[in-house]
Amino acid sequence: MKILVLNSGSSSLKYQLIDMENETVMAKGNYERIGHGESVLTHKVGDEKHIIEHPVKNHEEAIGIVLEQFTNNEYGVIGVLGEIDAVGHRIVHGGEHFTHSVVVDDNVIEEIKKAAVLAPLHNKAAVLGIEACKKLMPGVPMVTVFDTAFHQTMPKEAYIYPVPYEYYEKYGLRKYGAHGTSHRYVSERAAELLGGNKEETRIVTCHLGQGASLAAVKGGKCLDTSMGLTPLGGIPMGTRSGDMDPAVVKFIMDRENVTVDEVDNILNKKSGAFGISGISPDFRDIEAEAKNGNERAKLALDNYDYLVSQYIARYAVTLSGIDAIVFTAGVGENEPRTRMSICDRLSFLGVKIDEEKNKTRGKEIELSTPDSKIKVYIIPTNEELVIARDTMNLVK
Repeated sequence: MKILVLNSGSSSLKYQLIDMENETVMAKGNYERIGHGESVLTHKVGDEKHIIEHPVKNHEEAIGIVLEQFTNNEYGVIGVLGEIDAVGHRIVHGGEHFTHSVVVDDNVIEEIKKAAVLAPLHNKAAVLGIEACKKLMPGVPMVTVFDTAFHQTMPKEAYIYPVPYEYYEKYGLRKYGAHGTSHRYVSERAAELLGGNKEETRIVTCHLGQGASLAAVKGGKCLDTSMGLTPLGGIPMGTRSGDMDPAVVKFIMDRENVTVDEVDNILNKKSGAFGISGISPDFRDIEAEAKNGNERAKLALDNYDYLVSQYIARYAVTLSGIDAIVFTAGVGENEPRTRMSICDRLSFLGVKIDEEKNKTRGKEIELSTPDSKIKVYIIPTNEELVIARDTMNLVK
């Protein structure tokens, strides 16, 4: 079975065509600047990269161009489009309605639209992708996989906010989390590596990238996660503030004479490690400046490491202990300094990692020493494979 996995952004389209017989990626790519007049598709087959500069007005046109690449005479990977058996769509927000992946029908599309109030850019784009596939690939079954679904096992005391309860009843105001597909994949893999009774495993997964979140997972179920109603909550990120005193919003509005929307933009796009360092949202740039003696760059990294380690420690309470800590995503998989700094702060819990092994980037490895009381792993995430597996299972 061949599965097309789509991740539709507001002006982008990421995709992978996966052969599920051996779970190999046949082709993948990213269509950028959709609807902006200078659209560019980067299509990859193995180590070959093909750049197609083709302006498209919308996601339907973009998906049409992508489908043409799969059967291209020069570098095509299938003979006809009929070889694609199903399509899996990544959906950022499923609200409280979706607790697992589902086959697409009209009711599902309507519920995704309703949840768009919680993730307007992402969910609306996903619906465009689904509607485009219905037109271009009529009769091909589709499945939606929700980033929030994995976190729906949180107990109510973990996800409810201490504000008037009527806001939860009227608007669904609560913690939802994000990156659930990634947390699910790496926690399942960590449980395999730990062996023993998987139902008793206590794992903290750290998805650390430009966007970042942590999850406390016991027996394969999420008990808590760091992101909240939106991806702004939790630990600081590349440009997002993370948790802070809510009064900061009014303080900035009063002093800077800005609107709520302007503060929202500041907290989402001008804060986090970028806000403190003033350098870049890219941790590699910040680390380079810190090595050159830039104090604000060093402060940004120290703040980040401190708060990530603090979240891991609080999840020891949630899980009644920790069996394993997992690092994944761009920063988690590729930044030895970050991992070492975080683990050093957790030494009081008995966490010890091997300095030589910690030099590893982007590969699965156990970093912990034999005498460490908690296992520590790098596990590269694979959200697309989770989507493809769910799609295959539901379609079958």
